[in-house]
Amino acid sequence: MSNKNNGQSVETQGLNRGLKSRHVTMISLGGTIGTGLFLASGGAIHEAGPGGALLAYSLIGIMVFFLMTSLGEMAAFMPVSGSFSTYASKFVDPALGFALGWNYWYNWAITIAAEIAAVSLIMKFWFPDVSSFVWTAGFLVVIFTLNVLSIKSFGESEYWFSLIKVITIIVFIIVSFLMVFGLMGGQDPVGFKNFFIEDGPFHGGFFAMFGIFLAAGFSFQGTELLGITAGETDDPGKNIPKAVRQVFWRILLFYILAILAIGLLIPFTDERLASSDITVSPFTLVFENAGIAFAASVMNAIILTAILSSGNSGLYASSRMLWELAKDGKAPKMFSKLNKRGIPMAALVATCLVACVSFIASFFGDGVVYIWLLNASGMCGFVAWLGIAVSHYRFRKAYIIQGRDLNELPYKAKWFPFGPIFAFVLCAIVVVGQNYTAFTGDHIDWYGILVSYIGLPIFLAIWFGYKIVHKTKIVKLEDCDFDSHR
Repeated sequence: MSNKNNGQSVETQGLNRGLKSRHVTMISLGGTIGTGLFLASGGAIHEAGPGGALLAYSLIGIMVFFLMTSLGEMAAFMPVSGSFSTYASKFVDPALGFALGWNYWYNWAITIAAEIAAVSLIMKFWFPDVSSFVWTAGFLVVIFTLNVLSIKSFGESEYWFSLIKVITIIVFIIVSFLMVFGLMGGQDPVGFKNFFIEDGPFHGGFFAMFGIFLAAGFSFQGTELLGITAGETDDPGKNIPKAVRQVFWRILLFYILAILAIGLLIPFTDERLASSDITVSPFTLVFENAGIAFAASVMNAIILTAILSSGNSGLYASSRMLWELAKDGKAPKMFSKLNKRGIPMAALVATCLVACVSFIASFFGDGVVYIWLLNASGMCGFVAWLGIAVSHYRFRKAYIIQGRDLNELPYKAKWFPFGPIFAFVLCAIVVVGQNYTAFTGDHIDWYGILVSYIGLPIFLAIWFGYKIVHKTKIVKLEDCDFDSHR
């Protein structure tokens, strides 16, 4: 695998390195910005108060930063599309890599199905009488076309989708703080009066904040797309570290400042914050208070863009993961084939078909099958994050034990080993405690436990099933392979 051909390794001969620095940065950033910020942030403030929501999102933001530095160190050194699946196979256990790869592919395939359903709901805001089939079919055609043309078309589309979201949030933050100081909206300065009403900024105490802590984790999922793009990034040794450094500050700017602005302008007691209706999104409410016409229509269009972006990047990530699994002999060989443009067509088509079947399942039996499919994917993102933290810890340990020079790494994650350990512990708390209320009532809610945690035993069954069949063992640090796949 390490043989060179015109300056490129065998790994890069198939996939085209067509993603530039601006593409990688926007793909990683765009992965975190979606309905979690545009819609769920209002419910978070309503439940835990502005202070509780700020603290919860800040902690998750710090955890994500450490995860991205961990992933960035490995991806800059070994840029492969299999990302954390490949790293887990090399530095932990091939069985763990197998389970992480299939876990991540399934997660995004089901997420695409969820995005398909969301698109039809949003389009009914403008066209209530048009069949949902028109919008769902159109959505699939758009994201499939963007992925099938070339890696450059995917990168460009994601860049502009993400840029729309970024501009929206920047405008929102500027408008919000102009209103806070009484410079816009025709009202007196708001100041901090909404922040400290009633029981103060930490409404509901620790458990309310803990509940938001879990929800915030879901909002940040998608940042790990940075690792998937490494296999098709131009000059990954330079561009991956650059993207990692920018992610933290933009997470801080977008999430923390946006939540602070909402908490200052809208009392957390306002029931409209708890609604999932786009017309009362906290962003919509603030823009309407500022006197901006058609605020609901504008935000609806932006959220539609966010969903297109999520579906587009999800199809990209899942098809590349399936391709890498097939290339490593962990999926049927047919999925390892590339067309002349370096696109894994079989993997792309298979992922689309699974998403379609999952979406169609939502129409039968009151959607019970679909709900269970979604439940099974609920923990997948957090499991992937746990895999990143463990892989990086062992990557760095093995690198040192084998006598390699840390200064030769294209990017070196700071705060090691605190970073991956902190991320692992916080992520484990989210996984274990995501439905703690099922254990705290008069009776244990067994159905609630099953619904919430079904993804965990499925993941463990895949992991240990592969381990038993193939008799894999944990890779010794001195035996970790740093040379292939580079």
